[in-house]
Amino acid sequence: MWADDGASAHLGMQATVVEVDHAVVRMTVGEHMVNGHDIAHGGYLFTLADSTFALACNSRGVLTVAAGADISFVTSAHLGDVLVAEAWVRVDYGRSGITDVTVTRESDGAVIAEFRGRSRSLPNR
Repeated sequence: MWADDGASAHLGMQATVVEVDHAVVRMTVGEHMVNGHDIAHGGYLFTLADSTFALACNSRGVLTVAAGADISFVTSAHLGDVLVAEAWVRVDYGRSGITDVTVTRESDGAVIAEFRGRSRSLPNR
């Protein structure tokens, strides 16, 4: 799945950990990711968290998609910041799941955002 993810690759994301129910992805905030307030655009933070969520909830080898997600922005990220997103599957019941992702700034460990994704495994097709 990750090898075919052109969106994440285009943004320079690097998966550093992928194991059952857990994933870690890094991304550097580039010039094209900064908004008019000179901070990282929230959409890019969401995309980083969402990509990490996808890796974690697909880590068992079952095709799984997002059913919904929420994000809380805690503090700002800036041009050049290296962000680290860490996802853990918290609940996996039937075909549904809940995965939490924390996005931090690598240099000081500041929490940038908290994301909760709801997933749904698809039946064999």
